[in-house]
Amino acid sequence: MDYSPSDTETDDCRKPLLHRTNEDRVEKVPICGSSRYGLALLASYGFFVAYTLRVNLSVAMVDMVNTNKSSNASPSLCPRQGPERPKHKQTMPGGYLARKYGAKWLLGLGILGTVIFTLLTPLAADLGPGYLIAVRVLEGIGEGVTFPAMHSMWASWAPPLERSRLLTISYTGAQLGTVVALPLSGQICYYLDWTYVFYVFGIIGLLWFILWTAMVSSTPDTHKRISDIERHYITTTLKNEVLSPSSDSIPWSSIFSSLPLWAIVVAHFSYNWTFYTLLTLLPTYMNSILGFSIQQNGMLSALPYLGCWLLALLGGQLADFLRESCFFSTVAVRRAFTIIGMVGPAVFLVAVGYTGCDYTLAVGFLTISSALGGFSASGFNINHLDIAPSYAGILLGITNTFATIPGMVGPVIARALTPHNTMEEWRTVFYISAGINVFGAAFYTLFGRGVVQPWAIKMVHSHDS
Repeated sequence: MDYSPSDTETDDCRKPLLHRTNEDRVEKVPICGSSRYGLALLASYGFFVAYTLRVNLSVAMVDMVNTNKSSNASPSLCPRQGPERPKHKQTMPGGYLARKYGAKWLLGLGILGTVIFTLLTPLAADLGPGYLIAVRVLEGIGEGVTFPAMHSMWASWAPPLERSRLLTISYTGAQLGTVVALPLSGQICYYLDWTYVFYVFGIIGLLWFILWTAMVSSTPDTHKRISDIERHYITTTLKNEVLSPSSDSIPWSSIFSSLPLWAIVVAHFSYNWTFYTLLTLLPTYMNSILGFSIQQNGMLSALPYLGCWLLALLGGQLADFLRESCFFSTVAVRRAFTIIGMVGPAVFLVAVGYTGCDYTLAVGFLTISSALGGFSASGFNINHLDIAPSYAGILLGITNTFATIPGMVGPVIARALTPHNTMEEWRTVFYISAGINVFGAAFYTLFGRGVVQPWAIKMVHSHDS
């Protein structure tokens, strides 16, 4: 049969009573001790590891480039803060592969590869810039499969009305990793040496891989310790959404011509432009403009991501409450959280450029800007599972492929626009990032959707042809 759902028609709590079944009324399984929330916590630890390995270089780099300088600190625009430092001795393929071979091992081996190359970073830096670049590229390849693989797992694990909660718990490990890595990297560089940054976080990553391989399964059906009640709850709520994992029936043309998917692509690209620009250059801004020491730099650079982590977690709870209580449809929640999580940061990011040398105001605005961005975790960021849960990993692989471009281009453009590190130059960087954010939010609001798309729906006759 042909089925073209509207945005409210298929939200579980909004189905007409005539169309509701026992599956729609399946009783929830408690959170405490559940395998799905255990998976969320381990996934959070995994993304914590992935982002500590990603951001440690941004702090260590400040120390690396100053290693051979005669003075303790380079000049800054504003009066330098802090004590003198002591002297011491010297993705698209991801979603497809996860669907075909199993998301557990793809994600696990991806992060393990990143861990290994992180441990090799000091050696590569000693050998020369070319080796360092090669190692970081290989780390990026390992990290590139993580989000698509996790989305593929959640397509089999996350009941529809718990998606915001489960996914924000798992993915906010990235913000928490940033929160911990920035100040801890600064402390390690300050008291020890920049090489220890990579060794410490590499060991933490090895511990995660051991736990991940021992305790996680790709689907509830293959999990050895899940209760029968929870397995039934998950599989029943997902029964009419998830297709079989055959890679031969992927509707590629429908996927690439889907406007709701391109709405996510544009929003993801736009959000990441600001995210990666700040992730890479915020320690440099703190050092070169505001004049914070390497010790203070890491701690203060972490504040924006602490706010992001907190609001992303709270936003996930609020988003599912609004959907579960039938106050708003899924698409309304996704759009609202995307607008708050992208337009709000744009406003405060522009404001940072006008704070001058008011350290408190500058750090405060940067913190509010990144904190509000946490709401987008319950917006466009998990919308793949709403529009095509069976192909969520593939869709995230597609959007992530485009969303990695800002990570390569954004910081390069920002550095090109700030050759003299003046406040006016940084103001231009902030305006560009804010404008891109607003455009992405507007595009997603117009074309984003919150229901399973017709090409992703399991049809009764789908295997007859």
